[in-house]
This record gives sequence, C-alpha cells and structure tokens, in this order.
Amino acid sequence: MVLAATLLISYRAYMSLNVLRIFAPIVIGVQAVYAISQIMVLSGVEFALFYHVSWLIFLGFGAYKSIGLYAANAAENFHFSELWNEFFAGLMPPTILISFALGSILMGFATPAEAAAMGAFGSIILSMAYGKFKIAGFFDSMIKALEITVLIMFLVAASNFFGAEFSSLGTPKMMTQALLQLEMSPYMILILIMALIFLLGWPLEWVPIVLIVVPVLLPTVMALDLPGFESNYDKMVWFGILVAVNLQTAWLSPPVALSAYFLKGVVPNWDLKDIYLGMMQFMMIQLVGLILLFTFPSLVLWLPRMMGG
Repeated sequence: MVLAATLLISYRAYMSLNVLRIFAPIVIGVQAVYAISQIMVLSGVEFALFYHVSWLIFLGFGAYKSIGLYAANAAENFHFSELWNEFFAGLMPPTILISFALGSILMGFATPAEAAAMGAFGSIILSMAYGKFKIAGFFDSMIKALEITVLIMFLVAASNFFGAEFSSLGTPKMMTQALLQLEMSPYMILILIMALIFLLGWPLEWVPIVLIVVPVLLPTVMALDLPGFESNYDKMVWFGILVAVNLQTAWLSPPVALSAYFLKGVVPNWDLKDIYLGMMQFMMIQLVGLILLFTFPSLVLWLPRMMGG
C-alpha cells in the first residue's frame, strides 16, 4: 500500500505542477530530518556518516533546484508530463524484468535457478503486452536457451574436471604458499590478483575466468589476512563483487575492450576510435567505483548483511 501510494503521488506530481509544489518540500524535509537523526545516533566515523552527509548534500541541491517551481513563469516551462510518459515507457519494461528475476530472490520467493524462470515468465508477459508474442518465436527462443544452457553446462563440467585435477596436483596450495611468502602486504597481493584478472578480461569472456581462473585464485584470497571481515563468507562476497566490477572495467578498456566490438557489430557505421573515446568516461567511472569498493568493503557487504538479517 505504501509503495502504491508513493508511485501514485509521484505520478501525479510529475503530471501536475501544483501537486509537485506541495509534495516537493515535504519529501525533502522528511528525508533531511531522517538523515540528521541517523547522523546524531552514530558513535564515530563510519560509512553511514559518509552516506548520510552525501545524502544531505544531494537534498540541499534538490531544495535549491526546487525553488524554481514557485516562480511566476514555472507553468510555462513545466514539461514533466511529457518526460514522465517517455520515462515510464522506457523504464518500466526492464524494471518489470528485474522485479521478476532479482525481486523474487530478494523477497525469498525463489532460488537463483527459479528466478531465471521467473525472468523468462516476465519476458513472456511483456511480449504479450506489446502484442509481439508468437508461438514460432517462443519455440525458437526455447531452442536458443537450450543451446546456451548446454554450452554453459559443458563449460561447468569441464571446469570442474580441470579444477579437480588441478587441486589433486596441489597447484592452488603451491600458488598460495608462493604468494604468501612474498614480502608484500596482503593488499598488494590482492592488487596483483585483480591486475591479473583485469588483463585476462581483455581477451576472455567472463565464463572461463569465473569457472576456471577464480577457483584457482580463491584459496590465496581466503588465506590473506585482511582486517574488517566478520567471516570468510564476507570476504568471498567482497572478492566476488570486486571480480565482477573488475571484469566490467576490463571490457571497457582499450586496447581490446570487448564491449566496443559488440557495439561495433550493432552499429557498423560507427568508427571504432569514436567508440573508444566515448567509452573512456564510463571506464573511469568504473575504475573509481572499483577503487571505492576495494577501499570500503562495507559498500559491498551492507546489503547482504541487511537482507540476511
């Protein structure tokens, strides 16, 4: 009910200037009071302080920009209704798919395997809503999904066989001992591991890296004496997110940048140099995000801890 009421008020605010004038200061004020109350109960300098102060700065910027809503000529420049329709039409389809797949996991309705089926069910509903659902296309999608599933399962089986043989020879243990004997801090060893994964992300897809390379390097990461983790599970979650963001950064980084070739295939008339130049800003954002996740593990762990109770 609260979510439905919030969505309804947001819709009315974007369609009516008078409603937006009423609720904009209320929303900003309530959020500011909540952030200040959370800051007052903090006992020291921690991530929550940084988060709430940043939110207060953002609210201050929003309050400054909302002053224009009360200007005499505000009605002449009010065009949120058209923007809302475009925003709604562009955002809702992926939001629905995310709600079916990721939402079912977070709400505890489905396991990851079942959530994939929920996502497929959501895509069927969307195709019906757009009037593009056809039986022939449905069976063609099933065949393609079967081919991809067989390929991934074959890679999983092969990687398990490779990992078992690799472990029986004692190679992961030997690598762990060799890295730990280096006169380097645990964080420098972890930086070396992330640099290796970054370089492998240029020529390789995520499947061989995750299924073959990461299991070999994981014992070394688990053996590192890294402070600030309550358990090895937290360290594994943190390392997994670091690997994911690292690979995303590698796919945007020249000279290989697999994402650039994907985009080149979709838009052949675009020059590869222009694609590289356009991707650089996003690569820098990814790099800054990777550094923040590496420096502040709580950015990664707060949501799993909250969802897990």
